[in-house]
This record gives sequence, C-alpha cells and structure tokens, in this order.
Amino acid sequence: MLWPLSGLGIEGLPFWIFVIVVVIEVGIRVAVLGIIPDNRRPNTAMAWLLAIFFIPIVALPLFLLIGRNKLSSRRQERQRRINEALLEATSHMDLSDQLRGYDEQLGATAVLNRNLGAFPLQEGNHITFLADYKEFFLRVIAEIDSAQEYVHVLSYIVGEDPEYTGPVLDALERAADRGVTIRFLFDHLGTMRVRGYRRLRRRLEAASRTWAHFEWYRVLPIRPLRRRFSRLDLRNHRKIIVVDSEVAFTGSANLIEPHYQRRSAIKMNRKWVELNAKLTGPVVTELDIVFASDWYAESGENLGPRLLVDLEADEAARGGSLAQVVPSGPGFPDENNLRLFNDLIYQAVDRLIICTPYLVPDDSLLYAVTNAAHRDVDVVVLVTRQADQFTVQHAQQSYYQQLLEAGVRIFRYPGPDVMHAKFMVVDHRVAVLGSSNMDMRSFSLNLEVTLMLVDDAKTAELAQIFEAYRSISEELHLEEWTSRPWHVRYLDNVFRLTSALQ
Repeated sequence: MLWPLSGLGIEGLPFWIFVIVVVIEVGIRVAVLGIIPDNRRPNTAMAWLLAIFFIPIVALPLFLLIGRNKLSSRRQERQRRINEALLEATSHMDLSDQLRGYDEQLGATAVLNRNLGAFPLQEGNHITFLADYKEFFLRVIAEIDSAQEYVHVLSYIVGEDPEYTGPVLDALERAADRGVTIRFLFDHLGTMRVRGYRRLRRRLEAASRTWAHFEWYRVLPIRPLRRRFSRLDLRNHRKIIVVDSEVAFTGSANLIEPHYQRRSAIKMNRKWVELNAKLTGPVVTELDIVFASDWYAESGENLGPRLLVDLEADEAARGGSLAQVVPSGPGFPDENNLRLFNDLIYQAVDRLIICTPYLVPDDSLLYAVTNAAHRDVDVVVLVTRQADQFTVQHAQQSYYQQLLEAGVRIFRYPGPDVMHAKFMVVDHRVAVLGSSNMDMRSFSLNLEVTLMLVDDAKTAELAQIFEAYRSISEELHLEEWTSRPWHVRYLDNVFRLTSALQ
C-alpha cells in the first residue's frame, strides 16, 4: 500500500507520478531504518519506526518535530563549559574519607556521580524534610524575607494565587525593594499552560520595571518568530530556591497552589502531595551552581563571580549529612539520574523503598528493581492510584504485573489526590530525593536535579514519611491485577508503546 497517499485516488494519477510516489515511499522507509536507531535505545527506535510505518502522516512530522532529545548546540556548549570549570575548581578535593564506615561500593557511587555531574560528595549539611504543603511555602517566604544579597528561584510550574505563590511573589518584591537581587526562572511551556499565566507575566514585567535587579526569564522559550524555538517536550523540570548561598530548597513541589489551579481538580478536591527539603551546608553551593548554569543558558550571564561561594569553607565543613547534587537532562549525555538509581538499587541488601508519581522504567531500571526482589530484598513501591495524566497512567500500569510477579509490593495512594513526592531509600544508609520521576521522560527529556543523601538518621526519617503515606494506601495484589477488565489491559499495552517515543 502506498501509505502517503492511500485512499486519495492515486490510481487515477499519471504513471510517472505513481513511480515518483513509490520512489519517495521506499526512500523514506530505507532512510528512517538507518536514521532513527542512531544513539537511541532499541525499543525507542522500534516504537518510532512502527509509528512511522503505520501512521506516517502523523508520526513522521512528529518525529521531525520532537525526535531529537538534545538541546541546541549553543546550550550544550554552555553546559560543557560549566562542567569543565566546576571540575577544575574542585579537582583538589579528596573527599573519599568522608564515607568512612560505609562500603567501597557507595564510594564508587559518589565517584560515578561526580564524573557525570561534576559535584563532589560533601558532609556538613543539615536537612529538614517538609512534607506539609503549606509549611514549605511559609519556610520559603521566611527565608526570602531574611535575604541580604540575592534570591534565586527556578521552578517548572509557577502559578499566581493569593494564598500560596502570591505571598512568595510578595516576599520577592519586598526583598527587591530593599536592594536584594532577584533572579527568577520558570519553564515556559510548563507555566504557560497554567490558568493566570498572563497575570503572572504582567506581575513579573512590572517588578522588573520597578527594580532593575529583579530579573526573570522563561526557560527553553517557545518563540519561533524570535528564532528561540525549543523542542516542545524538552523541558526544565528542576525545582531550586537558593537564598544568599546559605539556605536552599529542592524537592518535588512547584510554585503553585495544591490544586495546580485546575478547575477539574478543585471540583473533585484533588490535591498534589509533595515532599521537599530545606538545606544548609556545602550542598547549597552545588544547587546554586546548578541554578547558575540554567541562568547562563537563558541569559548568557555568567554568575560565577557573583555567587557567594566559599569552596574552602565547604571543603572544611564537618558533621551533619553527606550530600551530593546530581544534575541531569539533555545537557548531559549519560542519563545521570538513571545511572544513579540503578547503581544504588543494585546495592540494596535489606530493603528498597520507591515513591514516585510516574513509574515507567526502561529495561535497565526494570531489571534492577526486579533483580532486587529476586534477591529477597524487601522492595516496596508507592504510586498514585489515579495519575493526573491518562497516557502515563496506562503506560505505568503496563509494568505492574511484571513487578508483582517478581515479588515487588505495590501500594497505590488513594484518590483523588496525586502522590507527587519523588524519593528512594536503599537499606538504612542512603536515599535520593529531588525533581526526577522514574520514567523515560525524566531520564532523557527533562532537566532534573537529584540529591543523594548518606545519613542513617535522615534515611530513617524518610522511611517514616513513606510509612505515613503507605498507611493510608491500598496494596495491589497480583490476583486482583490480572483480573482487571480487558479494555484496561488493552489501553495499558497501547500506551506502553508510546512511552518509548523519545
């Protein structure tokens, strides 16, 4: 069948046009067979090929639009320069002795993270977990009100409401009025979709006119008329707030009220459940540098000389928690977050806790988790019963049977709420927390930031938070899942294929 023009009366066209169409069709098929597999996972390449062969009129233009999961060469070059400068600045640090009391494998993980993301593992950090939605915003406001030099804000989504984000913006304006430099970043597409976006933009524009030191940019802007067009699904999903390089916040929460300003969520009283961390110590410097790299990518301004960074003080810090920041995304070629997750999961001996709103693993992560269960590790996964994205919900569900058959215990957080917290606990010694989901979008398409913590007490605290979530969740059993309706199984299988389209 001539799929480009099938059903359009091609049989009535002159023979020479028929020949041209055949040549084009065969040429495209041959071309995509050699182009699409280039530097892609086999399952991703196969998904694209199947889509193009069966629905070419839709899939081929889509591939041309979003088929390349890399940032522009300009952005990649800026990220490379930042990584090289950071590695050079910290090359004298020999911090392996800070893992005294832990096995060599965990030290190797710290080396892996440093080689991939450029940041060292350092102690002297103090961490407060914030599981209450409102408390997170109140803590942020309090720190902004104490700022003396600058406040850096990066969020995937920013809303504008009177109870949550509005007071944060008020605090930023108060800080600007007393001379504090404000640098504000938000993902363009992530925020543009939120009700009230124009109102937010007008407020930020007014602030930048009032105070020259109140600056803001849209990350990965979609402005084709200004030659600033970015691939639509390459997004900056990081959440970072830094005050004077003394205090930082990171985790899962966007700067938006808990209904995400969605009318449907308000109607059904659906709220997003988040987990964040307030941090002091050397890890704040690392988060500040990640922010600076994103600022440089959008503004072209190198914040290096303006950051309040004292590497000698960071190196000398002792006590508290060991922590290491791991940035990842299209600016890094090696899927840093996925490698970190896999490396830690293979170290699990007693227990593995995973809390994520989106669990759509690639083969490597799926094997790591199921292998842990086959080693008699107590593997417990907590997901949302009903995710906020229809396609992701069904893609995620397609993996449940394989996980359950391996011995993984799956708990589903009750609706209508969305369990949006993202963390993992391995045994009783190490945990990761941040913006990254456990899906292929977070591994390959989104800019993410992940925090690795080595601290028995903080790991136990995270485990307690998990138990509070699990206590109100329902366990999913294999017998129940295999008896689900046929149409649900069908949708699960269909959307499992689409999860690989990167």
